[in-house]
Amino acid sequence: MSTPSVLFVCVKNGGKSQMAAGLMRKAAGTTVEVHSAGTKPGSTVNALSAQSLLEVGVDLSGEHPKPIDPDLLARMDYVITLGSEAKLDPVDGPRFENWDTDEPSERGIDGIERMRLVRDDIAARVDDLAARLQH
Repeated sequence: MSTPSVLFVCVKNGGKSQMAAGLMRKAAGTTVEVHSAGTKPGSTVNALSAQSLLEVGVDLSGEHPKPIDPDLLARMDYVITLGSEAKLDPVDGPRFENWDTDEPSERGIDGIERMRLVRDDIAARVDDLAARLQH
């Protein structure tokens, strides 16, 4: 049986999709092939995203924002968009899901506290997906 694969996508590939990919690598190890990309990639990984992940043992220091590779996209089992801003044209093959993630800034919560809440929301969704992929 082949290794299931997942591509996490957000707009800049600097925050939520990087967080999801890092959390999936932690949850699933080598049992899932994990990638992340952005529809309009930024220049750096969000420092607060990286800091919030370090608190749970996930290191993003080697990561950088990447554009979507059409060949990679087409061979994925799952493509997960995070938030409502990242838009992708569907392609045959992958199963598409959108995770409309928590946005604490809408409740006046910013900074590292916001990132911890976003991280915890994404972590719960990643754990659910990891369980689905490993059965």
